[in-house]
Amino acid sequence: MRAVLAIPAVETLQKYPAGDEVLMDKVAGVPLVLRVIATAARACVDWVLVIWPGEMNTAILESYAKSSLLKNIHVENLLWPNAFDPRNPTHWAAIEGRLPDGFLWLPWNWVTHRRSLAKLSGTPIRPRTWEFPVVLEKRALFYHPGFHISPSLHADGVQVNSRITLRTAERFLVANSGKPSDGIYSRFNRRLCRPLVRLLTHTRLTPNVITLAGLLVAIFGALLFARGSYSDDVGGALLFFVSGLFDEMDGMLARITFRESAFGTWFEGFVDNVTYLAVFTGITVGLHRQYGSWALKYGIALIMGCLLSVIVISVQRRLWTAPDRPHEYAGKMNQLLEADSSSALSSIVRQIHIFIKKGVLVHYVLIFTLVGGLPLFLWLAALGSNLTWILALVFTHRFFPRVRFEEKREDVQTAA
Repeated sequence: MRAVLAIPAVETLQKYPAGDEVLMDKVAGVPLVLRVIATAARACVDWVLVIWPGEMNTAILESYAKSSLLKNIHVENLLWPNAFDPRNPTHWAAIEGRLPDGFLWLPWNWVTHRRSLAKLSGTPIRPRTWEFPVVLEKRALFYHPGFHISPSLHADGVQVNSRITLRTAERFLVANSGKPSDGIYSRFNRRLCRPLVRLLTHTRLTPNVITLAGLLVAIFGALLFARGSYSDDVGGALLFFVSGLFDEMDGMLARITFRESAFGTWFEGFVDNVTYLAVFTGITVGLHRQYGSWALKYGIALIMGCLLSVIVISVQRRLWTAPDRPHEYAGKMNQLLEADSSSALSSIVRQIHIFIKKGVLVHYVLIFTLVGGLPLFLWLAALGSNLTWILALVFTHRFFPRVRFEEKREDVQTAA
């Protein structure tokens, strides 16, 4: 899809508290106009026409042009004599040759998220106001508006026109930094993380640094678990819970600041696996001190199950996802299980596989610890970890031929 974004006249920008610098004023760590374009790029926009007023500050233009956020989208810059007026049909007529039959109108100061833009559908009606993003048919530009566009056609978001609305926009971004597949546990965790994530967007800390910090917190928790007393177990469970919040924050920060990467996904998964091994080892050592050899046996079974699960799931991820999109693994697995809902095994796994997610597991470790049920948790975790790799092998054999067939069919359709 293509998009059009028009910067207002400089005298209009000067009415804002930051003046024309409002264009590069950071919203959750990202300059405003760059955030608008980058959000559109993540909503499947591959070309943007940015119309600048002719008297625009060259320093702002240079800073904007050097941004790495524009590297994955084709941006065409056009200088207009004064300022482009979307309400004037003659202005649209002057750029008609650059416009496709359908395109996305992007207000320069509308902060939203990609899912909100992606859900917009086209309309042949010219809007009465140009303050909201809207997908337009070209023919709508040359007719006088006769109707209001329904509010349901507008993307959710915040129009930034003051310091107050800028802070509101940041809160909006943080509140919508989750994923559609988030369950009740992840939504609860993310709500706890919101204030700190918003603060982190104004620092130089990267998502990978947050991931590493979560690992360090979990290691301290594992050391407390290894001491073996109830109070130490509670302290270890609380630190493990906090490490789970760090696991949420790194993803939220990456999405808000447009720093998602294949390496970040791999690194997060690697750190999660190390976290599990460290915490489960600490629990095993602590319970061995309290209960003797049986805890050691179950602990070894748990750790071996975790290692085998990591190996098998890593192979699955490599088979089922592209090297640059490892984050798609969980979604693809859910789709395959849902499509195979006629199988009793797939239906059961679809209901219980959520419990192996770190954001869920931290809740149950804390609950079992508080009620003195850590020995029961060790037994259940040993059983669950070994079922995980066994079932992963079963589903690899069951689903992988289908995945390969569907990929080949898509390749044939693309070629045709």
